[in-house]
Amino acid sequence: MVSIPALWLPILVSAVFVFILSSLVHMVFGYHAGDYKKLPNEEGIADALRKFSIPDGSYQLPRAASMKEFGSPEHQEKVKKGPNAMITIWAGTTPSMAGPMIQWFVYSILIGIFAAYVAGRALGPDAHYLAVFRFAGVTAFVAYALGGWQESIWYKRPWSTTLKNTFDALLYALVTAGTFGWLWAR
Repeated sequence: MVSIPALWLPILVSAVFVFILSSLVHMVFGYHAGDYKKLPNEEGIADALRKFSIPDGSYQLPRAASMKEFGSPEHQEKVKKGPNAMITIWAGTTPSMAGPMIQWFVYSILIGIFAAYVAGRALGPDAHYLAVFRFAGVTAFVAYALGGWQESIWYKRPWSTTLKNTFDALLYALVTAGTFGWLWAR
């Protein structure tokens, strides 16, 4: 068994490598460029929404206040009439990637901690590279990939986007697994 503190180096280095790889995925490779579609008459829709001063948050249209209301003929008519939407609104401020990038890095550290926990409990300090690779890799893959599938199952995110995100997760997991195998406590 290997403790989590003994694996601080692969945890941090794998988070740095995943951060760099994810930056390349989103800024250089370009296969995520079409994940979001442009609305027709984008400015008109934005103008229509602006007048309501909607606070930041996630919204559903139409939104029933209870299961009873959800089953009501009035609500069902709204659903049939459409449009139906789930939207996220954030204030019209100058976009900053600093907050999300810091959160992404911390998230990658957290995944590294879970990978360290699973691999550290299953393996000893002199474990073979491939054994470490398998335990750390599958843990990282599950963490990076499977939670995103819920977006397609429940919230209509296109499966093509989820599959691209799953491919990204495989890349991140391979980098995490390789880093853990390389820097495993000896």
